[in-house]
Amino acid sequence: MTKHFYEKEKGLLIVISGPSGAGKGTICKELLKNEDNLEVSVSATTRQPREGEVEGKNYYFIDKEHFLDMIGNNDFLEYAKVYDNYYGTPKDPVLQKMEEGVDVILEIDIQGAAQVRANFPEGIYIFVVPPSINELRKRITERGTEDEEQMNKRMDCACEEIRNATKYSYIVINDKVSLAAEKVRAIITAEKCRSERLESKIEEIIGR
Repeated sequence: MTKHFYEKEKGLLIVISGPSGAGKGTICKELLKNEDNLEVSVSATTRQPREGEVEGKNYYFIDKEHFLDMIGNNDFLEYAKVYDNYYGTPKDPVLQKMEEGVDVILEIDIQGAAQVRANFPEGIYIFVVPPSINELRKRITERGTEDEEQMNKRMDCACEEIRNATKYSYIVINDKVSLAAEKVRAIITAEKCRSERLESKIEEIIGR
């Protein structure tokens, strides 16, 4: 059966990275406000649920043996061990959502993004940066969670991460959340119009 032009297309995989304090999570929340066809992926972890966390919403909570089996079966787009616990992005739920025409966001660090890029080079890779290091320091200071030594280490780490920004397809400067979210929406819209994504549609339009 011939697909019609208006039928839902396969969703996009959108990977968003950036240093802590750049506003990745806030931008994702802003995007989700007005987008019915966009979801943020749910990670799996071996750590225990915290109070108020919901299975399948905050995380997929699985035991270590199961997690290691999934690694062996290549069931993750990316994964990492943080202290004594594992975290990762299960592949099947993401691919299933994409097949249903849903665009899926992965909000992950640069190491995780590198793993995803190796497995899924056709994804859209966006790096979020603050307007300046001083602004990043100000944002983190306002959280009140870091002493001076920790802050200096975090700034050094942020500078190192930002040096990797040019490895991404797009860089979004987050000076204002609403504007940054609009830039990400524009990127998604432009990607959906790329000629290579619409080759089959051109054939349908001309009837061949």
